[in-house]
Amino acid sequence: MTGITDIKAAHARIADHIRRTPVMRVAALDEMLDAAVYLKCEQVQEAGAFKSRGACNAVFSLSAAEAQRGVVTHSSGNHAAALSRAAARRGIPAYIVMPSTARPQKVEAVRGYGGVITFCEPTLADREATAARIMAETGATLIHPYDDDRIIAGQGTAALELLQDVPDLDLIITPVGGGGLLSGTAICAKACRPRIQVWAAEPRGADDAYRSWTSGELVPAVQPHSVADGLLTSLGTRNFPIIRRLVDNILLTDDAEIVRMVRWLHDEAQLLVEPSGVVGLAALVERGVSLRGQRVGAILSGGNFDLADLPAPAP
Repeated sequence: MTGITDIKAAHARIADHIRRTPVMRVAALDEMLDAAVYLKCEQVQEAGAFKSRGACNAVFSLSAAEAQRGVVTHSSGNHAAALSRAAARRGIPAYIVMPSTARPQKVEAVRGYGGVITFCEPTLADREATAARIMAETGATLIHPYDDDRIIAGQGTAALELLQDVPDLDLIITPVGGGGLLSGTAICAKACRPRIQVWAAEPRGADDAYRSWTSGELVPAVQPHSVADGLLTSLGTRNFPIIRRLVDNILLTDDAEIVRMVRWLHDEAQLLVEPSGVVGLAALVERGVSLRGQRVGAILSGGNFDLADLPAPAP
C-alpha cells in the first residue's frame, strides 16, 4: 500500500518533469468562508492538471525493458494528455484509448503530445476491452487513470508541496472522482500532520464516493451526471479502503453552485479552473460549513476548460 515514503520518492522522481504550482490567497474568498484559504493551483500544472504528477511518476518508475514497450491507458480527459506528455518526455510510445464522444480539444491535446489514439464506444467495458487488446498486441504497460499505486503516490505530491508551503493547515479539501488525488492527499496529510482534517467533495449527480464512504461498501457509479465531467467515474478499488480509513468528511454540491464558483473565481480572482476543480470550494460555500479562524487548503485540480462551454448560471 502507498505510504508517505512513496510520495516523497515520487516527488524527487518527477521534480524535473512537472511544475511546482503556486499557492494563492484570495481575500474575498477568505471573507466568504471566514477562514484563511490557501489555493493549490494545479490548473497551471503541466498539461493543465494534477494528472501530470501521477503520470510522470508511473512512466519514470518503469524499468528500461517495460518502458521500451510503451504505456497504455483508457481516458477521455486529463489523464490521457498527461500520460502522453510523460511518455514523450521519456521517449516511449503512449497508446491512448478514448471514447468516440471525447471532446475535440481533449483529443487534440493527446495528439499534440504524441499519443496514439484508438477510439472506442463510450462504455467502461469497451474502454477496458480495447486497452486489453492493445496491451496484448504491443506488450505496453497499463497505467490506470487512478487505480494504481504509482498514480496515487504521484498525486499525493500536490499535498506534499502544499504542506511544505503551509505546514499548519487545519483542513485540506480535494475533489473526488476515481479517488487517486484524494487517496494520495489523505496519505500525505495524515502522515505529515496527524490532526489535520481531510475532506473531499463531489457533485450530487455523481455521488458514488459519498455513498461508498458512508455505507462502508464500494458502490459503483451508475449513469453519473454533472457539469464536473472529470468526476464521472467510479471510485477505484485501491482507493476506497484508503479513503474509508483516512478521510474525515465528504461533501456534496449541486451543479448550479459549481458553475457559480467557476465564474466567481474567473471574475473575482482571474483564475480559470475547470468545474471538477472547484467542487471543494463550491461545497464549502453551499453547505455554509463553519470554518471560522481555520487555515484551509484547497486543491484546484485542473484548468483544461473553455469558459464558453460553461452552462448559463441558474436564475
